[in-house]
Amino acid sequence: MFRLSFAFAAIAVLSLINFYSYKRFLKRLDLLFKIQVVVKWVMIAITLCEILYFFVLRLDNLDPLLYALFSAMIGVSFMLFCVAIIYDLMHIPYAKIPHDYSRRLFVKMVFDVTMLILALSYITKGFLNGMKAPIIKELDVYIAGLHEELTIVQITDLHIGKTLGKSFVDDVVKQINALDADIVVITGDLVDMPVEQIGDKLDALRDIQSRLGVYFVPGNHEYFYGVHKIMEFVEFLGVNVLSNRSIVINNTLNLAGVSDMMGKRFDFLPPDLKNALNHVNPKLPTILLSHQPKIVTEMKDEKIDLILSGHTHGGQIFPFGLLVLLDQPYLSGLYQHSAQTQVFVSNGAGYWGPSVRIMAPSEIVKINLKTKVNV
Repeated sequence: MFRLSFAFAAIAVLSLINFYSYKRFLKRLDLLFKIQVVVKWVMIAITLCEILYFFVLRLDNLDPLLYALFSAMIGVSFMLFCVAIIYDLMHIPYAKIPHDYSRRLFVKMVFDVTMLILALSYITKGFLNGMKAPIIKELDVYIAGLHEELTIVQITDLHIGKTLGKSFVDDVVKQINALDADIVVITGDLVDMPVEQIGDKLDALRDIQSRLGVYFVPGNHEYFYGVHKIMEFVEFLGVNVLSNRSIVINNTLNLAGVSDMMGKRFDFLPPDLKNALNHVNPKLPTILLSHQPKIVTEMKDEKIDLILSGHTHGGQIFPFGLLVLLDQPYLSGLYQHSAQTQVFVSNGAGYWGPSVRIMAPSEIVKINLKTKVNV
């Protein structure tokens, strides 16, 4: 029911923004006057592709190329909508130009050409960025009471499914292994398919090299495809699943993990901070793995030094991050949530929906844990 409601809502929103983009931007471009019928039908085709995307999202027999095409249209729609808003806003000063026909005509022509170039550049750049391999992001995080410096490599939001598959996972694992990690963590949304369809796509996880183990917590997308079976499969591949539990790593720190906030909506395997932290060593610093940074809303007085999250994709397509912040407290990067707790949110290594990224590059993160010296 949740997925069906989401599909209808998404289709309604996309249809409205496509209508807006056509009426308030594309239809008003004098450059496209002679091909307005073509432009209109292109926008209708984009909308139909998006409708098909949401209603065939879980069809096993959908060709990956069609799936990629349908999902790409979502990115095109959003980016056209952003340009259309700018175009509309810029018409406010344009309307104040003195009523000299030739002057207004010239200004409008320059303005239309500029905005059309902006739209094409925005869309092209987005898709080119989406096809790039994840960058390596490295940062130092200072933890009070840490007796031994450690390195954690975090990957999140790979979204292995119809468009990202085995070769992508293989390449990500090669990048991880070049980082000489003490610990590797996977903070959810690893897959976008049921276990029965995964096949050998995740086999490279067996080859991850880390001195102190590989750890996983589920994200919201695991709930859509059978979270228990997926966790069992990930464990079969040699990855430790921390779902509402914790372990002590090398007598140096507590590593805890919670299941995803989606469990509260499904009323099934919800996040449970109390259980997750029940067996931590109070003398050691604690790192919590949580797919959504929104887990901070569940916190009371727990002693957590660092939370590692994903889910937001850094907004994926600027300025979509502004909407993400309506739901999540943090978007991308390292934040000081409280005097005790820091939160790091990764952009993620993959993408969901369109293979588009603007000002939110996909990433693999190397976190150098260092001892915080109290002055």
